[in-house]
Amino acid sequence: MLEPSLVALIVIIVLALGFGLVNGFNDAANAIATVVGTRALSPKKAVMLAAVFNLLGAATGSAVAITIGKGILSPEAISYQTIIAALAAVIIWTTTATILGLPVSLTHGFVAALAAAGIAATGAWAVNWGVIATVASAVGIAPLLGFTGGFIVMISLFWLLRRNSPSKIQANFAKLQILSASFIAYSHGKNDGQMPIGIITMAFVFYTGHEGLWDSIPFWIILASALSISTGTALGGYRVIRTLGMRVTTLRPVNGFAAEFSAASVIEAASTLGIPVSTTHCISSSIMGVGATRRLSAVRWGVAGNIVAAWVITFPICGGLGHMFSWLLGYVF
Repeated sequence: MLEPSLVALIVIIVLALGFGLVNGFNDAANAIATVVGTRALSPKKAVMLAAVFNLLGAATGSAVAITIGKGILSPEAISYQTIIAALAAVIIWTTTATILGLPVSLTHGFVAALAAAGIAATGAWAVNWGVIATVASAVGIAPLLGFTGGFIVMISLFWLLRRNSPSKIQANFAKLQILSASFIAYSHGKNDGQMPIGIITMAFVFYTGHEGLWDSIPFWIILASALSISTGTALGGYRVIRTLGMRVTTLRPVNGFAAEFSAASVIEAASTLGIPVSTTHCISSSIMGVGATRRLSAVRWGVAGNIVAAWVITFPICGGLGHMFSWLLGYVF
């Protein structure tokens, strides 16, 4: 008969891979919504392209995984109770949001759930508030950079291409957009794709007591996590794709390229610094910035408002669920 701690470890691994699956399922839209919305690629081809580059990104680097796994809670507060509670909370919320067609941030949902689970288990001292402050600041800064970047890149392209015919521009950028979609899929994997890696490694460190795992994360953890998010992307979150790619604003290939390039640049910079950011926030705000270059009314602000509202309520919902599940699991562990 398996010992209880090993059973708990297996449950965490399964839930972490499930987390990667729903991450890819919802965040598939982040990488391919614009390339589908502009019809540069069919949904099926776009989903497969995103799956491949999500896999490559998730298997590259570990800075974000380390931040998630050992930066949010103090070592004394990490337990099967807090990890399972946080995973259950974010999986439930993300699945619900995906069904509703709402793009949400799994990154910030998990951070909120894990912090709340730690507070429920051991108290407010369990949370590394400096790391939380850094993540929280990115909540405001990343969308602002995405919006501004999308706006500036689009204005720059208008000026550079002002002597080209519209048909030539659209034909060329239909091809270039495949590259920008690959870039954002890769950056998404490198940031959000690191989440299951950090969670599984955190659980193994707790199970074995071997902190050295953070210096050399086993490759099977990286590969399994990358495959989970890639598989979720391959399944595709078509309701979310429709919301971002077709309902926020009218997109053409040149617009899609500008939005994807801007968002991917922000995400790549954050990944290098080990800061978990929301791919959803970055690409959504970049699309809004690109749309605003025509006129403010070109953006469907009602749809944009619903997206922003989903961003905001992710924190209290995941935090509340994480706290509740951690409290309930306290009677088990």
